[in-house]
Amino acid sequence: MSDRFTLPRDERLAMSFVVNVEEGSEQSIASGDKAPEPVDELGVALKIPIRNYGNESNYLYGIRAGAPRVMRLLDRFGFECTFTAAAVALEKAPELARAVAAAGHEVCSHGHRWVHQFSYKEDREREFIRAATDSIERTTGRRPYGWLSRYLLTDNTRRLLVEAGYEYHMDDYSDDRPRWEFVETSDGKRRGIVIVPYALDTNDMKFWLAPGYTPQLWLDYAVDTFEQLYSEGRDRPGIMNLGLHLRIIGRPGRIGALERFMQHVKSRGDVWVTSRLAIARHFAKLNPVE
Repeated sequence: MSDRFTLPRDERLAMSFVVNVEEGSEQSIASGDKAPEPVDELGVALKIPIRNYGNESNYLYGIRAGAPRVMRLLDRFGFECTFTAAAVALEKAPELARAVAAAGHEVCSHGHRWVHQFSYKEDREREFIRAATDSIERTTGRRPYGWLSRYLLTDNTRRLLVEAGYEYHMDDYSDDRPRWEFVETSDGKRRGIVIVPYALDTNDMKFWLAPGYTPQLWLDYAVDTFEQLYSEGRDRPGIMNLGLHLRIIGRPGRIGALERFMQHVKSRGDVWVTSRLAIARHFAKLNPVE
């Protein structure tokens, strides 16, 4: 099968803003976990069963202060994006869930909680997917059709997603263009799911992982990535991913870099800024399963 990928109005590039919503679904003693989540900005990991109230408030910053900044920029530029949300995070932030839905953004499932799904056996993973799907539908009014795990997937993940009605999967970093992946479902049928690859190099998590990484360095790298893909798109359109987190990019010293990147994207008239579901469905239409 061919993997044809042209864009709806012959744009050069599909631009995918991905806003991860994890705050409130992270590891914590209050949620019954054995230890609290490591402190993001410091990398401090407590190995004892003590509640880290300070770090819980650090996550809450993403909802209270970071989310309004990100939502204002998306509204100002008129950009449609994908919110990869851990279901419990939206349950705990119903105002954000309603705002995302009202603005017409897609919500992709980032699991039920922001936990290590890759350790689950098949039955537990199936229930994890079902719980996430049902929860997001309750909080936003629409069920998710895309999935992003925390870090890793299992040998069963894609089959379970297909069986649960998912149309695309993000746990892949192998290309700048979508493709089909086929699985054999429990009823013996061969069925496909669209792989919409993600990217780590343009992710704002660099601010934690690379000491001395500044908003200007992140912006420069993002613009360079955009320009290279935009140039290549004259003959072979692809996707640019920009992974964001409310509690990271939403800080006062970083949000300006996102604003300047959005201005750069807006300056190009032939860029399709859209959701990952729209990309997946467009690809599937161009490459129908026989």
